[in-house]
Amino acid sequence: MLDPTYPLRTARLDLRPYEPGDQDLVRAMHTSEDVTRYLYWDVMTDDEVQDAHHKKMGRVALRAEGDGINLVAVLRETCEVVGDVSLAWVSEAHGTGEVGFVLKPEFQGRGLATEMGAEMLRVGFEEAHLHRIIGRCDARNDGSWGVLERIGMRREAHLVQNEWVKGEWCDELDYALLEDEWRARGVDGPEDGSRSPA
Repeated sequence: MLDPTYPLRTARLDLRPYEPGDQDLVRAMHTSEDVTRYLYWDVMTDDEVQDAHHKKMGRVALRAEGDGINLVAVLRETCEVVGDVSLAWVSEAHGTGEVGFVLKPEFQGRGLATEMGAEMLRVGFEEAHLHRIIGRCDARNDGSWGVLERIGMRREAHLVQNEWVKGEWCDELDYALLEDEWRARGVDGPEDGSRSPA
């Protein structure tokens, strides 16, 4: 269904598949409490980092339901690796995908996650021809839901204490966007961070 030509390019970023040398990136992101605070997993051990890195290297195309792509985001001007962005094929029958992103703390607040997320919407709708893309996050993670709103996604639900995560009940915010809504907005619309810095 989708086998992109890499790298994908945004205004400031190159998005490329994981490579063998990217294990340090996985370690930097997933052994930081600041990064994993609102994720399902805790700080990873070395074995977990190695396993996660191996899985990410294999996620480069959407060929069947359940597949996903995980891409390294590189700041083109400095060649610095800033984070990870993903698009998963959730349902073939319903034409649904899910976008996700993780940014290294030192690169937060610059609009980079907005560029990453907007490009995944473009790829999902324009190249994978998905009908609907969703995004989910912990309700306390205002950085993540702020990105989802800036890329034009609509908040559809606030699920109250719906999951038991890391020893506590957590609320979840659910966002979505339809292909028709994305196309009506136009690729150069004001909400589209994939073509200009946000």
